[in-house]
Formats: sequence, structure tokens, C-alpha cells
Amino acid sequence: MKDIIVFDIETKNTFADVGGQENIAKLEMSVTGLYSYNEDTYHCFDENELDKIEAYLKGAYLIIGFYSKKFDVPVLEKYFKSNIAKIAHFDILEEIEKRMGRRVGLGVLAEANLGEGKSAHGLQAIEFYRDGEIQKLKDYCLQDVKITKRIYDQIKEKKFLYIPQRNTTEMKKISFEDYVEIIPPPAQLL
Repeated sequence: MKDIIVFDIETKNTFADVGGQENIAKLEMSVTGLYSYNEDTYHCFDENELDKIEAYLKGAYLIIGFYSKKFDVPVLEKYFKSNIAKIAHFDILEEIEKRMGRRVGLGVLAEANLGEGKSAHGLQAIEFYRDGEIQKLKDYCLQDVKITKRIYDQIKEKKFLYIPQRNTTEMKKISFEDYVEIIPPPAQLL
């Protein structure tokens, strides 16, 4: 049965290392964390386990991420034979931008909706990789996957998110009443 996969990647290098954001495809993946709804399990794979990452993504009819269409997918595409950009994709940040006209960070979103923040940030993840602290890196990546999944579950179940307003303590409640999760395709007949 096809799956829903929540995923996040970390990179070995920064935009400064590759000459700017316009060179996103030059970034190199260090780890990919994911959650499988079918298995109800979390996994984190390193650069030597690309076949496992690709198998999960190929087995998905829907992938979910945060800033994943413009960051995670362009970085991952060069590693796979299959075209993961063709998989149905729900990018939480993209949906917030459509509704609010601005971006918000995953940590801020987590604090506002889940009552918890992130343990580190993306640049620290690169430091973990460079310092050989791979378990710390994997733990950080999986925390982002867990937060992303919980935020997605809130969108599905409650149909709203709270978004902190800039320079104030006010929260804006944005609706996701129009969101309907994609139904899996029928199983292929043999």
C-alpha cells in the first residue's frame, strides 16, 4: 500500500559554501529523516543509505515537509533515478505563505502550536556533521520530522494553525478548512 512520508534533510554545506541560494542543487545531503504513516515509525538515514531513502519516497503517494519543495527536494533530486518532484507534495511553509503572504520558521511555529521549540538550527546541524557528531545530527533531523508531522496532523485534524505576529505577542489563527488530504491511489492489479 502506498504511504504518506514526512521528511526533512540536513546538508553538509551552506549556501555560502556553494555560491548562494541560486546554487541549491550543489548542496550535499548529510542525513534524511522521515516518518512513515504506514509503519508508524521514524527513520534517519545517512548519505550511504540513499537506496533506503529513495525506496521510502518512491513508495509514497504523498510527501510532507517544511520548505521542502524549494530546499529538500532540489537537494535530493540529484541522488535518485526516480523523479521525487512528481510525487504529490504538501509543503507546510508554502501553504502558510499562500495564506499569510509571509514566511515563519519551524521553531516559532512549533512553539505557537505545540508548546515546544527546536533543539538547534540548520547551521548547527552542519557543524554537527563537520565535527563528526552524526548521532546529534540525526537526533536534530528527527526532531524536525517529529515537529513537522505534529504540525501536519494539527492541520488535518483541527484545520488551523496559530502564527505569531511580528513584533507583538499576538497570534493569528489561519484556517486550513480547505485542506483535504489526498486519497491514496488504488492498488495496482497484477
